[in-house]
Order: sequence, then structure tokens, then C-alpha cells
Amino acid sequence: MAVGPPLVYADQAYSIVKRRDSTGFSRDVCAILLIANITRCFFWLGERFEFALLVQSVLMILAQLALLYICIRYRPTDSPEAHSSTSTRPFGFWQWKLYSQYIEFLAALIIVLTIAVLIFGRMQWFIAGIGFIAMGLESTLPLPQLYSNYKHKSLYGFQTSTLIGWVGGDSFKTVYFFLQGSPLQFQVCAVFQLSVDFMIVAQRFIYGNSPTTYMPADDDLEEALRLAEE
Repeated sequence: MAVGPPLVYADQAYSIVKRRDSTGFSRDVCAILLIANITRCFFWLGERFEFALLVQSVLMILAQLALLYICIRYRPTDSPEAHSSTSTRPFGFWQWKLYSQYIEFLAALIIVLTIAVLIFGRMQWFIAGIGFIAMGLESTLPLPQLYSNYKHKSLYGFQTSTLIGWVGGDSFKTVYFFLQGSPLQFQVCAVFQLSVDFMIVAQRFIYGNSPTTYMPADDDLEEALRLAEE
């Protein structure tokens, strides 16, 4: 239960290093998992859910930090920061150029959560709130990948093993939460996340995993030509 979910991303990381290209894998997946699991660790301080789930969060944080580093090192040539272009996101969120910038953001998040817990940690509404935030964020995990697949009309670069891990892991997790009587936050968000997983499974059958030919803008031309040559 604790080790399985983080290991799901081992094959994805290996694939990126092997191809020297993180095209097809949404870096926002790392953002969601890092923020959600850091918040869930603070949730545990107020509501002591299963210790195995806490260990899982710690291991997932470490795994995503490593995967994020790999994604940045082998970022696609059409990524906004690769061309020093202006990001369309507020403050260029999660499209920064340096790995240290991501670490600084996560460190600031931990400081803010620490202060908040020290002030409001004895209030039940606050504990319940960060629980819903943590699990709600994690339940949106497949959404960036769902959008990326739709945008490129392909699952190229997204490992089938990762998808199988998502469906299998989330199915087991959903059943486990209901059988163990875990907090409501865990149950509701697990059902939603599993539903999105099956939508990605449908995309796998509809789009396949051939190299993308999607070229909506000039910035994508170089990347599309490179993929066509592989």
C-alpha cells in the first residue's frame, strides 16, 4: 500500500531518460502529487489516519521530486521555458526554468502550512479543510494528462505501465478506503480520480500512442518534425 503508488512512476522516469525527452508526460502531474502529498502529511497531524498512507505520502514526495528533476532535464523543445517565452500562467506557475525554483516554491508551501497548523491546528474545520484540499488535489491528478492526450490526440510518451498503475492502484485504493472506513475526504476523491482514470483508458483506445502530429502553432513545428524522424 505504501510502496506501490510511488513505484508506478519508475518506468515513466526510465522511459524519459531512455528517450532523453519528456514529451507526452505532463509535468503538472508532479505538481499535483507534490502539493497534495505535502498537504496530506499536515492533515495527518490533525487526523491520524492509517500510518501506511502517511509513509506512502513521504515516498511519493521523494519519487516526484526525482521525476520532476528528470522532466526538467529532458524538457520538450516546445515547452515555454525552453524558448524563454512568456508563460500564459500567473507568475509562470510550474513552468519555471530552474529546478531550484520548484524547490523554493515547495519550501514556501511547507512554511505556510506549518504556520497555519500552529495557529489553527486545534480547530476541526481547519483540519477537515486541509484534508479536502489534499485529497481534492490528488483526485485531479489525471486531469492534466487527460487534457494533454486530448490536445495531442495521442498518448505518445505516456507509459502504458503508468496508466495500468493508475487504474489498478486507484481501484485498490478506492475499495480499501471504503472497507477501512477512511475519512470521507479519501472516499469521495478516490471515486472521482478512478473515474478520470477510465476516461484516459478510453483515450488510449481512441487515440493510440503513435507520435503526435498535432501542430497548432509555429513553436510546435520543430518538435513535430523531430518526432516524425524517429
